[in-house]
Amino acid sequence: MSSAIPTPRRSAPRADATFHAPVPARRGVSEKVRVWWREIDKWLLGLVLLLMALGTIAVAAASPAAGNQYNVAELVFFKRHIFFQMAGVAVMVAVSFASREDARRIGILMAVAMLFLLLLVPVIGVEKNGARRWLDLGLSLQPSEFLKPGFAILLAWMLSWRLRDPGLPVLAYSTLTMALVGALLMLQPNLGAAILFGGVWFVLVLLSGVSIQRVGALIVAGLAGLTAAYFLYDNARYRIDSFFGGGTAFDQVDLAQRTLLAGGWTGSGLWLGTRKMNLPEAHTDYIFSVIGEEFGLLACALFMMLFVAIIARALVRLVDEENLFVLLAGAGLATQIGGQAFINMLVNLQLFPSKGMTLPLVSYGGSSTVAVCFTIGLLLAITRRNPFLEREKPGIKNLFERKEMGA
Repeated sequence: MSSAIPTPRRSAPRADATFHAPVPARRGVSEKVRVWWREIDKWLLGLVLLLMALGTIAVAAASPAAGNQYNVAELVFFKRHIFFQMAGVAVMVAVSFASREDARRIGILMAVAMLFLLLLVPVIGVEKNGARRWLDLGLSLQPSEFLKPGFAILLAWMLSWRLRDPGLPVLAYSTLTMALVGALLMLQPNLGAAILFGGVWFVLVLLSGVSIQRVGALIVAGLAGLTAAYFLYDNARYRIDSFFGGGTAFDQVDLAQRTLLAGGWTGSGLWLGTRKMNLPEAHTDYIFSVIGEEFGLLACALFMMLFVAIIARALVRLVDEENLFVLLAGAGLATQIGGQAFINMLVNLQLFPSKGMTLPLVSYGGSSTVAVCFTIGLLLAITRRNPFLEREKPGIKNLFERKEMGA
């Protein structure tokens, strides 16, 4: 008798049997971090962190002047700034983990939420220095600061619709959105922010492939809006008149320029500046002047080059990108950061009317610091790229050569 064990017979699969593909295991935290580190733009992240570190030193230099103005301890604003910087970095890194689709959703939701809060500002907003721009929600919140990144994402999303359906009036939709935001900002009033939002809107409309005739019409409409602001808003008229009239020795912009030039090329040294003590808002709007007095014009040039490097790096990252939404969103976020930075610097150099606008990533601020870091986080998420994927399309290089579509 054979002792072999009989092999069980395999039954044929039933015709109605359902087969399921193996479900891939979810990525662990360490794997997500590895993927993030592989895809993130390390140069852009490094430049941002370097600028924030130098900005912390600048706030330390300006803190005694701010403490004297608000009758608090000399370094109280410096200590608060460190906390806000840490919170901002955490927000920036967390947002940068988002995929492009998630970044789009986050930006659109942020835009809708901040537009709603912006509607409440004229009604229940807190007034400071003659302007009603803040909401008291347990902590002070300026909705326009968080609207900036959401606005760029929302416009990029709208304008990218024209690739799916050339018949959609995307230019009209984006213009109406800009008009609503501009009107709400002028109710505060906040002419500087309105100009910045208008600049982002104009850049995105221009990049989306609108005809030259329509671009000309938009420029005329923008000039008409500025003219109306001059005649309808006393604050705007006063700032513009002061700029063109040369001002007086007691004007903030004049004091800022004198402070900036007082340090010469190499500066007077940390905490050795004296003119900053008479400069209002030295830790926020006019921190660039404090940098000039205590660290010199060479340090000011370094800050300017860092901003140029950040914007250039973001645009270089978009050179080979073929997704129109990503192109527009990345360009819009970069324009928002760069535009705000250079408006602030030009104001300190007395080359632009005073706008009450902080220097992003450098100036002291609570919600403004977190909002700027949120913007950088979205930019990092938008520009994430698998380094092993090759790009075959020219991306932004031939953006202006795209076939024109009806807007």
